[in-house]
Amino acid sequence: MRRKLSRRRGEKERVMRLLRFEFDLWERGLSVVAGCDEAGRGALAGPLVAAAVVLDRDVFIEGIDDSKKLSPAARERVAVTIEEGAMCWATAFVGPEEIDEHGIQVANLSALAQAVENLTLRPDYVLSDGFPVRGGVPGRAIIKGDSISLTIAAASIIAKVHRDRYMRLMDLEHQEYGFSQHKGYGTADHLEALARVGPSPIHRVSFAPVGGLS
Repeated sequence: MRRKLSRRRGEKERVMRLLRFEFDLWERGLSVVAGCDEAGRGALAGPLVAAAVVLDRDVFIEGIDDSKKLSPAARERVAVTIEEGAMCWATAFVGPEEIDEHGIQVANLSALAQAVENLTLRPDYVLSDGFPVRGGVPGRAIIKGDSISLTIAAASIIAKVHRDRYMRLMDLEHQEYGFSQHKGYGTADHLEALARVGPSPIHRVSFAPVGGLS
């Protein structure tokens, strides 16, 4: 019991450290603070998925961290607690066609803005990872924000989990690529499948080495 209490106390202290940006905004009267992040920027196939999350300052959600630091099972588990405990959350998907047409940077900014727009509450302020969110809401882009802001970390988890779920579904339709394993990223197995059978309809043909195979 003492170990359990000590672990929970340590987790609360970690969470409080990750809320320094949010507490500053809450103390300024900005009660609806959204965190925003994306997943899939560097993949060769599949959509770019952005998520926006508004956390309730009075609800403690254990386990939130940069999605890259969590195992797939931990991400799935924490995503459920975020979705149940957050004030609101939303996602936005940008498909490979739009990425190919407009470029990854435009697609990235579009996805972030759409995720914020899809929230049921209009944020007073938006914290985002790396890139500012357009759309008329005040905000701040934080380098490596998914490691130092709890709301951005929560958004990184939601974006990653929803994209991974989508890619597992795509694996059922395009079984020769192994999307369930690599989620569209350029692993050796994925590149071998591309060289063997060519790109699928969900590959980004503007990305090397996909374009040279289409």
